[in-house]
Amino acid sequence: MDGNTDDTGGGIMFGVIGGSGLYKMEGLTDAEHVRMKTPFGDPSDSYVVGSLAGHRVAFLPRHGVGHRILPSELNFRANIWGFRKLGVDTLVSVSAVGSLREHIAPGHIVVPDQLIDRTHGRASTFFGDGIVAHVGFADPFCAPLSALLAASARSLGATVHEGGTYVCMEGPQFSTRAESHLYRSWGADVIGMTTLQEAKLAREAELCFATMALATDYDCWRTGEEDVEIANVLAVLMANAELARKTVALVAAGAGQTRQCRCRNALDDAVITAPDAIPQQTRDRLSLILARLQRQGL
Repeated sequence: MDGNTDDTGGGIMFGVIGGSGLYKMEGLTDAEHVRMKTPFGDPSDSYVVGSLAGHRVAFLPRHGVGHRILPSELNFRANIWGFRKLGVDTLVSVSAVGSLREHIAPGHIVVPDQLIDRTHGRASTFFGDGIVAHVGFADPFCAPLSALLAASARSLGATVHEGGTYVCMEGPQFSTRAESHLYRSWGADVIGMTTLQEAKLAREAELCFATMALATDYDCWRTGEEDVEIANVLAVLMANAELARKTVALVAAGAGQTRQCRCRNALDDAVITAPDAIPQQTRDRLSLILARLQRQGL
Protein backbone atom coordinates (compact mmCIF):
# COMPACT_ATOMS: atom_id res chain seq x y z
CA MET A 1 0.00 0.00 0.00
CA ASP A 2 1.29 3.48 -0.80
CA GLY A 3 1.03 5.93 2.09
CA ASN A 4 1.97 8.85 -0.15
CA THR A 5 -1.41 10.60 -0.05
CA ASP A 6 -2.74 13.85 1.42
CA ASP A 7 -5.37 12.35 3.71
CA THR A 8 -4.93 10.10 6.71
CA GLY A 9 -5.22 6.34 6.78
CA GLY A 10 -8.75 6.47 8.12
CA GLY A 11 -9.71 4.62 11.27
CA ILE A 12 -6.16 3.82 12.43
CA MET A 13 -6.20 5.45 15.84
CA PHE A 14 -3.57 3.50 17.77
CA GLY A 15 0.15 3.22 17.01
CA VAL A 16 3.01 1.17 18.43
CA ILE A 17 6.74 1.83 18.13
CA GLY A 18 8.60 -1.42 18.71
CA GLY A 19 12.09 -1.25 20.13
CA SER A 20 14.84 -3.75 20.88
CA GLY A 21 13.23 -7.17 21.20
CA LEU A 22 9.86 -6.16 19.75
CA TYR A 23 10.35 -6.14 16.00
CA LYS A 24 6.88 -7.29 14.97
CA MET A 25 3.36 -7.46 16.34
CA GLU A 26 2.05 -10.99 16.62
CA GLY A 27 -1.71 -11.30 16.36
CA LEU A 28 -2.32 -8.61 13.75
CA THR A 29 -4.92 -9.74 11.24
CA ASP A 30 -5.55 -8.36 7.76
CA ALA A 31 -2.03 -6.93 7.97
CA GLU A 32 -0.54 -4.86 5.17
CA HIS A 33 2.72 -2.98 4.81
CA VAL A 34 2.51 0.77 4.25
CA ARG A 35 5.58 2.43 2.76
CA MET A 36 5.50 6.10 3.76
CA LYS A 37 7.10 9.21 2.28
CA THR A 38 7.28 12.28 4.52
CA PRO A 39 8.58 15.87 4.19
CA PHE A 40 11.36 14.81 6.55
CA GLY A 41 12.56 11.73 4.70
CA ASP A 42 11.83 8.04 5.10
CA PRO A 43 10.73 6.37 8.33
CA SER A 44 12.70 3.45 9.78
CA ASP A 45 10.74 0.88 7.77
CA SER A 46 7.29 0.12 6.43
CA TYR A 47 4.40 0.51 8.86
CA VAL A 48 2.49 -2.70 9.47
CA VAL A 49 -1.21 -1.89 9.61
CA GLY A 50 -3.81 -4.39 10.72
CA SER A 51 -6.42 -5.31 13.32
CA LEU A 52 -5.58 -6.23 16.90
CA ALA A 53 -8.31 -7.20 19.36
CA GLY A 54 -10.84 -5.61 17.01
CA HIS A 55 -8.98 -2.31 16.73
CA ARG A 56 -6.98 -0.84 13.87
CA VAL A 57 -3.32 -0.60 14.79
CA ALA A 58 -0.19 0.70 13.04
CA PHE A 59 3.17 -0.78 14.08
CA LEU A 60 6.67 0.44 13.24
CA PRO A 61 9.95 -1.29 14.19
CA ARG A 62 12.01 1.64 15.47
CA HIS A 63 15.38 0.29 14.34
CA GLY A 64 14.07 -1.25 11.12
CA VAL A 65 13.60 -4.93 10.33
CA GLY A 66 16.83 -6.67 11.29
CA HIS A 67 17.75 -3.91 13.79
CA ARG A 68 19.97 -2.01 11.38
CA ILE A 69 19.60 1.65 12.51
CA LEU A 70 21.56 3.19 15.40
CA PRO A 71 19.67 5.36 17.91
CA SER A 72 21.62 8.39 16.65
CA GLU A 73 20.68 7.57 13.05
CA LEU A 74 16.93 7.28 13.63
CA ASN A 75 14.74 9.64 11.62
CA PHE A 76 12.45 10.46 14.53
CA ARG A 77 10.58 13.16 12.63
CA ALA A 78 9.70 10.86 9.74
CA ASN A 79 8.64 8.08 12.14
CA ILE A 80 6.22 10.28 14.10
CA TRP A 81 5.00 12.09 10.99
CA GLY A 82 4.14 8.77 9.37
CA PHE A 83 1.99 7.73 12.32
CA ARG A 84 0.17 11.07 12.19
CA LYS A 85 -0.31 10.66 8.43
CA LEU A 86 -1.96 7.28 8.99
CA GLY A 87 -4.49 8.85 11.36
CA VAL A 88 -2.92 7.70 14.62
CA ASP A 89 -3.73 9.92 17.60
CA THR A 90 -2.55 7.60 20.40
CA LEU A 91 0.98 6.22 20.40
CA VAL A 92 2.81 3.80 22.70
CA SER A 93 6.52 3.10 22.45
CA VAL A 94 8.26 0.00 23.77
CA SER A 95 11.92 0.37 24.66
CA ALA A 96 14.75 -1.38 26.50
CA VAL A 97 16.26 0.50 29.43
CA GLY A 98 18.90 0.04 32.08
CA SER A 99 17.81 0.33 35.71
CA LEU A 100 19.36 2.97 37.94
CA ARG A 101 17.49 1.78 41.05
CA GLU A 102 17.82 -1.33 43.17
CA HIS A 103 14.06 -1.91 43.29
CA ILE A 104 13.74 -1.86 39.49
CA ALA A 105 15.03 -5.32 38.63
CA PRO A 106 15.66 -6.77 35.18
CA GLY A 107 12.33 -7.96 33.82
CA HIS A 108 10.36 -5.19 35.53
CA ILE A 109 8.38 -2.59 33.57
CA VAL A 110 8.63 1.15 34.12
CA VAL A 111 6.06 3.62 32.81
CA PRO A 112 7.99 6.89 33.24
CA ASP A 113 6.47 10.31 33.76
CA GLN A 114 9.61 12.45 33.32
CA LEU A 115 12.58 12.78 30.97
CA ILE A 116 16.13 14.12 31.06
CA ASP A 117 17.81 14.86 27.73
CA ARG A 118 21.45 13.80 27.36
CA THR A 119 21.38 13.53 23.56
CA HIS A 120 23.06 15.95 21.17
CA GLY A 121 22.60 16.95 17.56
CA ARG A 122 19.31 15.11 17.05
CA ALA A 123 16.39 16.76 15.25
CA SER A 124 13.72 17.14 17.94
CA THR A 125 11.18 19.51 16.37
CA PHE A 126 9.10 19.79 13.23
CA PHE A 127 9.35 23.56 13.37
CA GLY A 128 11.91 25.99 11.99
CA ASP A 129 12.46 27.38 8.49
CA GLY A 130 10.33 30.43 9.15
CA ILE A 131 7.97 29.23 11.88
CA VAL A 132 8.60 29.17 15.63
CA ALA A 133 6.57 27.13 18.11
CA HIS A 134 7.14 26.40 21.79
CA VAL A 135 4.95 23.57 23.07
CA GLY A 136 4.53 22.84 26.76
CA PHE A 137 6.64 19.86 27.83
CA ALA A 138 6.64 20.02 31.63
CA ASP A 139 4.86 16.67 31.70
CA PRO A 140 6.23 14.86 28.63
CA PHE A 141 3.93 11.82 28.71
CA CYS A 142 0.15 11.58 28.48
CA ALA A 143 -0.93 10.85 32.07
CA PRO A 144 -4.20 8.98 31.30
CA LEU A 145 -2.52 6.85 28.62
CA SER A 146 0.40 6.09 30.95
CA ALA A 147 -2.04 5.01 33.67
CA LEU A 148 -3.82 2.71 31.22
CA LEU A 149 -0.50 1.26 30.09
CA ALA A 150 0.62 0.57 33.66
CA ALA A 151 -2.71 -0.98 34.64
CA SER A 152 -2.75 -3.19 31.54
CA ALA A 153 0.75 -4.57 32.21
CA ARG A 154 -0.04 -5.08 35.89
CA SER A 155 -3.21 -7.02 35.03
CA LEU A 156 -1.04 -9.50 33.14
CA GLY A 157 1.09 -10.17 36.21
CA ALA A 158 3.98 -7.85 35.43
CA THR A 159 5.87 -5.96 38.10
CA VAL A 160 5.19 -2.37 37.12
CA HIS A 161 6.74 0.84 38.43
CA GLU A 162 4.38 3.69 37.63
CA GLY A 163 6.20 6.99 37.28
CA GLY A 164 9.91 7.70 37.27
CA THR A 165 12.53 9.62 35.33
CA TYR A 166 14.00 8.31 32.08
CA VAL A 167 17.45 9.61 31.08
CA CYS A 168 17.85 9.58 27.31
CA MET A 169 21.53 9.29 26.38
CA GLU A 170 23.14 9.50 22.96
CA GLY A 171 24.75 6.07 22.73
CA PRO A 172 25.33 3.73 21.05
CA GLN A 173 27.84 2.92 23.80
CA PHE A 174 26.46 2.21 27.25
CA SER A 175 27.21 4.55 30.19
CA THR A 176 30.52 4.93 31.93
CA ARG A 177 30.42 4.08 35.62
CA ALA A 178 30.85 7.77 36.48
CA GLU A 179 27.88 8.72 34.28
CA SER A 180 25.74 6.00 35.79
CA HIS A 181 26.42 7.30 39.32
CA LEU A 182 25.80 10.88 38.14
CA TYR A 183 22.36 10.02 36.77
CA ARG A 184 21.48 8.27 40.02
CA SER A 185 22.48 11.41 41.93
CA TRP A 186 20.04 13.36 39.75
CA GLY A 187 17.20 11.10 40.86
CA ALA A 188 16.85 9.32 37.53
CA ASP A 189 15.35 5.81 37.50
CA VAL A 190 16.09 4.30 34.09
CA ILE A 191 18.31 5.04 31.11
CA GLY A 192 17.74 4.50 27.39
CA MET A 193 18.56 5.98 24.00
CA THR A 194 15.34 6.76 22.11
CA THR A 195 12.31 8.07 24.01
CA LEU A 196 13.18 11.76 24.30
CA GLN A 197 12.77 12.72 20.63
CA GLU A 198 9.70 10.53 20.22
CA ALA A 199 8.00 12.26 23.14
CA LYS A 200 8.86 15.76 21.94
CA LEU A 201 7.71 15.15 18.39
CA ALA A 202 4.55 13.32 19.49
CA ARG A 203 3.65 16.38 21.56
CA GLU A 204 4.16 18.68 18.58
CA ALA A 205 2.05 16.35 16.43
CA GLU A 206 -0.67 16.46 19.14
CA LEU A 207 -0.53 12.73 19.82
CA CYS A 208 -1.14 11.10 23.18
CA PHE A 209 2.15 9.34 23.95
CA ALA A 210 3.38 6.94 26.63
CA THR A 211 6.35 4.60 27.00
CA MET A 212 6.61 1.00 28.19
CA ALA A 213 10.22 0.74 29.36
CA LEU A 214 11.50 -2.82 29.83
CA ALA A 215 14.33 -2.98 32.36
CA THR A 216 17.01 -5.36 31.10
CA ASP A 217 19.99 -4.71 33.41
CA TYR A 218 21.37 -2.55 36.22
CA ASP A 219 23.46 -0.37 33.93
CA CYS A 220 26.95 -0.35 35.50
CA TRP A 221 26.47 1.42 38.83
CA ARG A 222 25.63 -1.62 40.97
CA THR A 223 28.54 -3.03 42.98
CA GLY A 224 29.11 -6.72 42.25
CA GLU A 225 26.84 -6.67 39.20
CA GLU A 226 28.21 -7.66 35.81
CA ASP A 227 28.69 -4.80 33.42
CA VAL A 228 26.06 -4.45 30.70
CA GLU A 229 26.36 -7.23 28.12
CA ILE A 230 24.14 -7.09 25.05
CA ALA A 231 23.57 -10.87 25.10
CA ASN A 232 22.05 -10.63 28.58
CA VAL A 233 19.98 -7.62 27.56
CA LEU A 234 18.52 -9.46 24.59
CA ALA A 235 17.75 -12.53 26.69
CA VAL A 236 15.62 -10.45 29.08
CA LEU A 237 13.93 -8.69 26.18
CA MET A 238 12.98 -11.89 24.43
CA ALA A 239 11.55 -13.28 27.66
CA ASN A 240 9.31 -10.19 27.95
CA ALA A 241 8.36 -9.77 24.29
CA GLU A 242 5.09 -11.67 24.69
CA LEU A 243 4.19 -9.62 27.76
CA ALA A 244 4.79 -6.44 25.77
CA ARG A 245 2.56 -7.64 22.93
CA LYS A 246 -0.28 -8.62 25.28
CA THR A 247 0.00 -5.32 27.13
CA VAL A 248 -0.16 -3.32 23.92
CA ALA A 249 -3.27 -5.25 22.84
CA LEU A 250 -5.02 -4.34 26.09
CA VAL A 251 -4.03 -0.69 25.72
CA ALA A 252 -5.29 -0.64 22.12
CA ALA A 253 -8.65 -1.93 23.31
CA GLY A 254 -8.97 0.80 25.93
CA ALA A 255 -7.30 3.72 24.19
CA GLY A 256 -10.41 4.76 22.28
CA GLN A 257 -12.15 5.89 25.44
CA THR A 258 -12.55 9.63 25.94
CA ARG A 259 -9.67 10.98 28.01
CA GLN A 260 -9.16 14.30 29.72
CA CYS A 261 -5.75 15.43 28.53
CA ARG A 262 -4.27 18.36 26.64
CA CYS A 263 -2.15 16.36 24.21
CA ARG A 264 -4.49 16.85 21.26
CA ASN A 265 -4.48 20.63 21.72
CA ALA A 266 -0.76 20.97 22.43
CA LEU A 267 -0.26 23.55 19.67
CA ASP A 268 -2.81 25.99 21.08
CA ASP A 269 -0.92 29.26 21.65
CA ALA A 270 2.37 27.50 20.83
CA VAL A 271 3.03 29.09 17.42
CA ILE A 272 4.32 32.61 18.00
CA THR A 273 5.26 33.52 14.42
CA ALA A 274 2.95 36.05 12.81
CA PRO A 275 0.73 34.23 10.28
CA ASP A 276 1.75 36.52 7.40
CA ALA A 277 5.43 35.87 8.15
CA ILE A 278 5.23 32.09 7.71
CA PRO A 279 6.65 31.07 4.31
CA GLN A 280 4.15 29.23 2.13
CA GLN A 281 6.63 26.42 1.55
CA THR A 282 6.87 25.87 5.31
CA ARG A 283 3.08 26.00 5.64
CA ASP A 284 2.77 23.33 2.97
CA ARG A 285 5.38 21.10 4.59
CA LEU A 286 3.67 21.30 7.98
CA SER A 287 0.08 21.24 6.74
CA LEU A 288 -0.57 17.86 8.38
CA ILE A 289 -0.01 19.12 11.92
CA LEU A 290 -1.05 22.75 11.30
CA ALA A 291 -4.42 21.96 9.70
CA ARG A 292 -6.42 22.55 12.90
CA LEU A 293 -4.70 25.87 13.57
CA GLN A 294 -5.04 26.96 9.96
CA ARG A 295 -8.79 26.42 10.18
CA GLN A 296 -8.68 28.77 13.15
CA GLY A 297 -6.90 31.46 11.16
CA LEU A 298 -3.18 30.74 11.49
